[in-house]
Order: sequence, then structure tokens, then C-alpha cells
Amino acid sequence: MMVIGLTGGIGMGKSTVAKIFAAHGIPCFNADDEVHLLQAPGGRAIPALDRAFPGTVEDGVLNRAKLREWVLRDDAAMRRLEAIMHPLVRQSEAHFRTAAFRAGRGAVLLDLPLLFETGSENRFSKIITVSAPPDVQLERVRRRGLPEAQIEAIIARQMPDAEKRRRADYVVRTGLSKFHTVRQVRRIIRGLLPS
Repeated sequence: MMVIGLTGGIGMGKSTVAKIFAAHGIPCFNADDEVHLLQAPGGRAIPALDRAFPGTVEDGVLNRAKLREWVLRDDAAMRRLEAIMHPLVRQSEAHFRTAAFRAGRGAVLLDLPLLFETGSENRFSKIITVSAPPDVQLERVRRRGLPEAQIEAIIARQMPDAEKRRRADYVVRTGLSKFHTVRQVRRIIRGLLPS
């Protein structure tokens, strides 16, 4: 089974690219979505987060804004968070891959924003980086309602876009039209999975 890695910085357009793969019948795992499930009320990460970050969980509900503010200004706190979340996400990903393999799928797409940052590149048949010009990226992220300081902190913690592009097998540029993005992704799919 071909395992395709999808990565890129915040606001680059990974979700759009993943949806195109899904529309072509390729099962997609989204690490960000999995993090939200793990951190939702009753999620497997809640007890560990409550212990590691006192005051961020109230009545079983994680205050994501408070946690984000804490870890973006404290490197040790970020490492604690990663030590909790990365193994849980990796477990969920392994279950997803196993299910796809058992179902006879020829390929899966794993959307991992921190693919390179976590040293995961050796786990993939091919890696796609999604990229957009800085002004487009910033505009997309601002629409999410995050404070400007948090946007800057998140981008600063991620590997530079140029480095991600350099290390990828394919680059999808999303700064133009959706039609242009779809055309690029379809070309990659045809190259990876000839019919």
C-alpha cells in the first residue's frame, strides 16, 4: 500500500488538497482532526492534559485558547504537549493505516502538518508539500480569528516553507485559483496511481 504524506504550514491549503484526494477514492487521515477528537470532552488526551497543564481543563472541557497561549510562549510546555499528543495521534494513524490495508486500499494519504518537524519522512512512499505565498497564508489564517501574535508564533515554530518545498517529492501551489490547485493534484494522483 502506498502511503502518501501531505504537509505544509498553517493556512497553506492542506485541507483542500486532502479533499481532492478523498474525492478520488483515497482514504485520508487528518492529524489536526484527530487532535481535536483526542482533546474533545471525553477524549483520550484530556486526563493527561489536565495533569500537565493545570487550569486548562474545566469540567472535562479543554480551553484550547488557554493551552495555545501557554505552549506558544514556553518551549518546555510545548515539548510536554507534544509528548502527550504525538504518541496518541500516531496510535490513531496506525489504526487508520491497518484498516485501509485490510480493506485492500492501494493508497492512503496522511495529512500531517508537522511531518518534517517530527522526523517522520521515512514512513512515506512520497511526500507532498502544500505551499502558498506569505500574504495568502496570512490572510487565510487571519480568517480563523486567531490573534496576530499567535499567528506569528505558530508560523515561527514551523519549518520554513522553502525548506518543506525542498524536501518534498511534490509541491502543490495553492496561491492561485481552486481550479489550478485541482489540476495540480489530479496530475500528481495520475502519476502516483496510474489507472
